[in-house]
Amino acid sequence: MITYTANLVNVFDGTIEFGEITIENRRIQQIKYIGVERMGEKYMLPGLIDAHIHVESSMLTPAQFARLAVVHGTVGTVSDPHEIANVLGVEGVKYMIEDGRKVPFKFCFGAPSCVPATNFETAGANVTVEDIARLFTYKEVGYLAEMMNFPGVLNEDPAVMQKLALAKAFNKPIDGHAPGLRGAAAKKYVEAGIETDHECFTKGEALEKLKLGMKILIREGSAAKNFEELIPLADTYYSEMMFCSDDKHPDNLVEGHINQLIKRAMTKGIDKFKVLRMATINPVLHYRMNVGLLREGDWADFIIVDNLENFEVLETYIDGEKVAENGTSLIENLKSEVVNNFNCQPLNPQDIVVVAPHKGNLLRVIQTIDGQLITKEILVEPKIVEAKVVSDIENDILKIVVYNRYSEAKPVVAFINNFGLKEGAIASSVAHDSHNIIAVGIDDESICEAVNLIVREKGGVSAVSNLKKGVLALPVAGLMSNEDGYKIAESYTMIDKFAKEQLGSTLVSPFMSLSFMALLVIPSLKLSDLGLFDGNTFSFVDLFRGQE
Repeated sequence: MITYTANLVNVFDGTIEFGEITIENRRIQQIKYIGVERMGEKYMLPGLIDAHIHVESSMLTPAQFARLAVVHGTVGTVSDPHEIANVLGVEGVKYMIEDGRKVPFKFCFGAPSCVPATNFETAGANVTVEDIARLFTYKEVGYLAEMMNFPGVLNEDPAVMQKLALAKAFNKPIDGHAPGLRGAAAKKYVEAGIETDHECFTKGEALEKLKLGMKILIREGSAAKNFEELIPLADTYYSEMMFCSDDKHPDNLVEGHINQLIKRAMTKGIDKFKVLRMATINPVLHYRMNVGLLREGDWADFIIVDNLENFEVLETYIDGEKVAENGTSLIENLKSEVVNNFNCQPLNPQDIVVVAPHKGNLLRVIQTIDGQLITKEILVEPKIVEAKVVSDIENDILKIVVYNRYSEAKPVVAFINNFGLKEGAIASSVAHDSHNIIAVGIDDESICEAVNLIVREKGGVSAVSNLKKGVLALPVAGLMSNEDGYKIAESYTMIDKFAKEQLGSTLVSPFMSLSFMALLVIPSLKLSDLGLFDGNTFSFVDLFRGQE
């Protein structure tokens, strides 16, 4: 039996009183209130929850992710494992569950609903309705993960509707993914039983979905940043909102997690109890997580902070065990096993040559928007050298390549704007959602060299310049490292800096942005291993368009 005294923050009723809690058998046995809030004393409150994240995007295994996250007061995550599921199927989800069991952390995994994400790309696996039913029998699987196939919902595709019906039969929450969906289409999507959305990038869209009964997650990840746009809604709709990262690279995870969003929200003038509710109670209750909320009988999952203004996390406890103290993780540094699905050969420059079109044809170009997953389509005059279309560095129109990593196939080539590279190339085997190899660069030789570094390592992120090259190996499914999370964060920081300072990328997170250029379910123009894709019409389009 252990006792603690602190200012106890009751997020349910919005009160703070000095008191004492008693912990026995990993649970809070008693809460005894002693008196009014005492200035100068520490504050105890429920642990923080990331309401939607793909752990794989941290490039760390669940065990390593937990080591880094607890330092910032995170005690649990709502984790969609569809990244590894696209590579390894159900066995990949089981890998995440089993690896997560090694550490004291509350992972609530989802059963992936869209693997493959679409029929317009090559994935490494297929997750069926029967697979989802089996996954729902695991205690760690608490919900149906994001239903990205919103056209399938709207058109009442039989397989999609069967997955939704299965989740309802198992009494599992259903996560949504419907960027830009409005009006009657949004209403039908919600009426199908889908309860959340983390893809809103305008306040108007989020407000409309809130009024339809959806819970809205405010996302602030390494690439997609919607906090500033959506946080004003929290003052009124805090009971129906949560915080999430979606995708967070390891260097950003070392810096902070949900704790950062709490501090930012409070500086916006939003009541602290509204903010804390979004970060603690709302996700735990919605996803029925096995996480304590600082009540008698609850699991002893809580954090201690200096005060509610600075919100410096001093200690983190999970099931009564101290897992972090003063910025240091107390979770054991465990090395995870390696699993993978990687089968492709090195590329040659002639493999990615683009033959010049007929005179007058315009080049369709993907326009990246920094801080967003959505892209635009622009039409430009192609730069032609010796009857070949090449990168136009002066106008920042660069060649982008997607290469099937699961079986022998020709790479697909297109062009992209706003990456800002002035030399060399970058590449990654983290390419949502099917995780084929994706690369962007100023010339064919550099692109192939960057891709081939990843082929050699069977997964990773790479960068090459005229004078040097580097690769961060990700041998676990081509998505994650099994090494120490802090070392991986340092390595990622170095290669990210290389891409910006040496190669010239102007993006906040060039590798994260690159990984989303193959995400077909987010409009407007993206690239899969099968071709250039229009996310608005859900169809392939030609690389060139004839002038009217």
